[in-house]
Formats: sequence, C-alpha cells, structure tokens
Amino acid sequence: MRSVFLLGLLSTFPLTAFAASPGRLPLVDQWVGYLALAIFVLAYVLVVTEEFTGLRKSKPVILAAGLIWALIAWVYHRQGFPGAAEAAVRHDLLEYAELLLFLLVAMTYINAMQERRVFDALRAWLIRKGYSFRALFWLTGFLAFFISPVADNLTTALLMCAVVLAVAGDNRRFVLLACVNIVVAANAGGAFSPFGDITTLMVWQKGVVEFWQFFDLFLPALVNFLVPALIMQLAIPRGLPGGDTESVQLRAGGLVIVGLFLATIATAVAFHNFLDLPPVIGMLTGLGYLQFFGFYLQKNHQRLENGRLGDVTPFDVFRNIANAEWDTLLFFYGVVMCVGGLGFLGYLSIVSQLLYTDWGATYANISVGLISSVIDNIPVMFAVLSMQPDMSTGQWLLVTLTAGVGGSLLSIGSAAGVALMGQAHGRYTFFGHLKWTPAVAAGYAASIGVHLWLNAGLF
Repeated sequence: MRSVFLLGLLSTFPLTAFAASPGRLPLVDQWVGYLALAIFVLAYVLVVTEEFTGLRKSKPVILAAGLIWALIAWVYHRQGFPGAAEAAVRHDLLEYAELLLFLLVAMTYINAMQERRVFDALRAWLIRKGYSFRALFWLTGFLAFFISPVADNLTTALLMCAVVLAVAGDNRRFVLLACVNIVVAANAGGAFSPFGDITTLMVWQKGVVEFWQFFDLFLPALVNFLVPALIMQLAIPRGLPGGDTESVQLRAGGLVIVGLFLATIATAVAFHNFLDLPPVIGMLTGLGYLQFFGFYLQKNHQRLENGRLGDVTPFDVFRNIANAEWDTLLFFYGVVMCVGGLGFLGYLSIVSQLLYTDWGATYANISVGLISSVIDNIPVMFAVLSMQPDMSTGQWLLVTLTAGVGGSLLSIGSAAGVALMGQAHGRYTFFGHLKWTPAVAAGYAASIGVHLWLNAGLF
C-alpha cells in the first residue's frame, strides 16, 4: 500500500514536463527510469510485508539499491558519461556513512546501558511503586515523552511497554490505551530533539536547522502528546493493577555510562556548534570515553562485581557494538541509496515541483506528515532533504514535526508502533490503534496550529 501511494503521487504530474538537471540525462520517462522505480516499489512491498514473510527489511532495499545504481551507471556509460554515477554514489554514500557512525555510537551506548541493567532497574522501580491504571497511563506517557529525546523513540517505547505488560498484561483495554499513548508520546518526544528520531538527526546533520532551534518544537510536540492523552484517559479503567514486585540491582558502572552518554551528546553538540565539525566526529570521540571506561571495568571486574551478581561476563564495548541493530542500519543504507538513485534520475524533482511549488510549503509539509503514517518517515525525510526546497527555518521545523509525529496516526506508521504490535501481540493491534486515530489526529492538527502560532517569527 505504501509503494502504491508513491506511484499515485507521481502519476498526478506529467513526467515529460521536466528536463534533466544540468549534467544529467532525461531518464524519468525512459525505460530505465520506469524500471528503477518498479524495483524500488517491489523492494518496499517486501519491506512492508516483513511481518508476514519473515524477510528482514534490509535485504530487499540493499539489493534494490545496487540494481538501481547499476542501471544508472550502465546507461551513463553508454551515453559517454562514465564518472557521473560514481560521483553521485559517493555523495550519497558519505551522507549514509555519517548517519551510520552516529547511530552506531548511540546504539552502542544504549546496549551498554541495557547490559548494565539500567533500563531493567527503571522498569522494576516503576512496578514496585504500585500506581493506579490512570497514574501508570500518565507516568509511562510522560516518561516516554522525556526519555525519547535522548534514548530514541523505539527503545523508549519498548521500555515503557514492558512496564505496562508487567503490571497489567491481562487487562487488554488498558494495554491498548497505554500502548497508543506510549507510541504517540515517544514519537512526539523524539520530534523536538536532534537525537530523538532518525529524521531529526538527518535534518540536524544536513545543517538546515541548528541544534537549539529544535527545542522551538517542544510545546507543539507536548500538545501533540497531551491532546490524545486527555481524550484517551477518559476510557482508562479504574482500580489498581497487579504485578510482580521484582528487585533489580544495577551492574557496576551503569550510572557512569549514562553520564558518559550525556557527555557524548554534549561533545557532538559542541563540535558542531563551536568548531563547525560534523556531529558524528563528536559522537565518535564520545565512543572513546566508553572504550576507556570499559577498559577500567574489565581490569576491575572481579573487585566491582564480586558478591553482587554472581558469575557475570566482563564488560566488552565491542560486544555492545556487535549487538547494534544492524538490520536497521543496513535498511537505512538501502533507503538512502535507493532514494538517492531515484533523485538522480529526476523523480524527486517531480515530487518537489508538485509539493513545494504547486501546493506551497505549508500544505506540502503537513502532507509529508500524513504520508509518513503510510510510508516510513525515513525515506520521506531523506527525499525532502534531497529535494532541497527553499524554505524558512519555520517550515523546516514544521516538516521535522510532521514527519516525526505523523507516524503516530497509524500503528504501522512508526518503528515504535510496529515494535509494540509485536511486543504486545494481540493486545495492541492495528485496528485497536485505528479506533483512536481521530484522537491522535486531533493532536496532530493542534500541534501544527501551535507551531504556526508560537513560531510565526521563524516563517
């Protein structure tokens, strides 16, 4: 369905209306353009059906990326432009390399915190508190909203869902409402931070929005979370949930690693803001902090862990690197290279003309959010960045907001929603979420209105 939507969008505008960019061949209405587009559509169909086929999402897009660029290179070779495709590939590959290394460091820190049982300790603490259903609904929502700007929306949603399932796993009504609330809150929280979502990270690394300007989205994002939460809380069952009162002890160095992660983020921001270096250089420097502290934990393993947790494996930073979500990282490679190839062929110019020239930036950016509820927001945002529309800071913040929170409209619209459907299988479902889509849509509209009013000076 997502890929068919892309074809429908392209079909609304005549392909022959566009000449090729300088130095590029007019291929959008040639067989190679149609074939490349068909390859991408087929690959994305396989991505969407991952839950049913079991085929990991990275496989089809990696293959599609290679085939698309091979077609482009072959045609350009035959036309006497042997170096054009290579230069374009290297440009897209550099963008992916920055994204890959940045995310790899962030994932390594998250895995290190999981290995030191930081998230387990937080979950156990919440369970022991004995909150009511309504209190738990609000607490997990607010925690998801404020943790996701640092820890990313997917990890945050999984953590909060684990809390909900542990204390109220048999109450299907509450689990559904809490999961919808968590997805909305995690996506909204990730929208006002460069670290909260892949799309915000791409916007920051591209340099179109400065680090501190993202926080202009805090109130619009908060409204996006609060409006549907206020509506849904009316349906929360009364009473207290039951749950296991487990106790979890942090492993040595857990809180220090949290501090080092915050120091790494500060380093990335400082390198970018004050030294004009790419943020990824600061993140890789921060990985050095973790490596040195990991060396300390290894050398003092027996003294630090003896008598606390029994026979435990010494800390190994490279094990945490190996446990990164490599399927996700390789999926990003396939998406970046596929969209880059389609952009090189000229398709992004068509979509850019339709959205940002014919419709206007505001309507286009609101539509991007609606599109991201059907098509994954990562290729959508990469496509917008590749189009490079001439927009004000307010408009760039608008598309950052809508791409981040638009995925909350449907359970399949964000990584957090898809993950929770698997984690709370049978209790949090596509149609269960769809029942509350009008409430989520009210929050989506309200957040846009607040941004247009509050940040009017940025437009």
